[in-house]
Amino acid sequence: MAMHTIPPKRKEIYKYEAPWPLYSMNWSVRPDKRFRLALGSFVEEYNNKVQIVSLDEETSEFSAKTTALLNQLPDLLATSGDYLRVWRAAEPETRLECVLNNNKNSDFCAPLTSFDWNEVDPNLIGTSSIDTTCTIWGLETGQLINRISNMVTGHVKTQLIAHDKEVYDIAFSRAGGGRDMFASVGADGSVRMFDLRHLEHSTIIYEDPQHTPLLRLAWNKQDPNYLATVAMDACEVIILDVRVPCTPVARLNNHRASVNGIAWAPHSSCHICTAGDDHQALIWDIQQMPRAIEDPILAYTAAEGEVNQIQWGATQPDWIAICYNKAAEILRV
Repeated sequence: MAMHTIPPKRKEIYKYEAPWPLYSMNWSVRPDKRFRLALGSFVEEYNNKVQIVSLDEETSEFSAKTTALLNQLPDLLATSGDYLRVWRAAEPETRLECVLNNNKNSDFCAPLTSFDWNEVDPNLIGTSSIDTTCTIWGLETGQLINRISNMVTGHVKTQLIAHDKEVYDIAFSRAGGGRDMFASVGADGSVRMFDLRHLEHSTIIYEDPQHTPLLRLAWNKQDPNYLATVAMDACEVIILDVRVPCTPVARLNNHRASVNGIAWAPHSSCHICTAGDDHQALIWDIQQMPRAIEDPILAYTAAEGEVNQIQWGATQPDWIAICYNKAAEILRV
């Protein structure tokens, strides 16, 4: 009788302890870097840190090197704070490629609140700022010449006054080819949609009835008609349909404290994950909209702290990542 070796069961949760409290994180988009994450610190200093960590699937151990947040192109990362910085992740060390600043006539800068790297055209990055503007940057990357790569450079493609007050988040939509449309949210309590081909006007998708600031937004990865947003100190996530402006099609309200993060599934139009100060990460099935969605289909509790961020891996749809206190966890869903 033939004997078959039963492969060891993979863990459902992997945990990494960082040297400092964690606030931001993102997955690598490279298919050959399946379990690579960038983790951003949350310390009250001008210089925060970002670490790139990789999980060894054989040993279930994380390895880390300090740098800064990631996306595509050769192996480029981006961070925002005072300015937008682009880095190249290389061995033996990560190096700064460029600092993008569109206000060179002043010694002061308006802090950036968020950025989004366009998934269809990785030469485009959009930033949001407390100065009421959104800026779309164009990147140029040099070709390899004699095994030495030219620097990455960037220029302002457009800057626009997006809101009446501070802008807190920006995200590109996959609608219309995925290159030209984006939305933003801000302290004026509105969600606004823009088209790079027609910047003379914008569309107000939603306005909070009490004009409460909106802090985050996320587009559905499979159906660009839908996006999610969350207001400051709110326990609920609002789902919007751009075809029906100003009227939420669903409210996800099982959190018992402020929501901090929202992430749509990369492979499904009807699944979204939310995370908040109640230590919970919740996965919802919204396919029954516009009927009320009462409860999430999955829930995970981080017993040791409030969940500051959540990300659903584009190349890893079976895994989500969360961070709380000094810990980052990746969870099988």
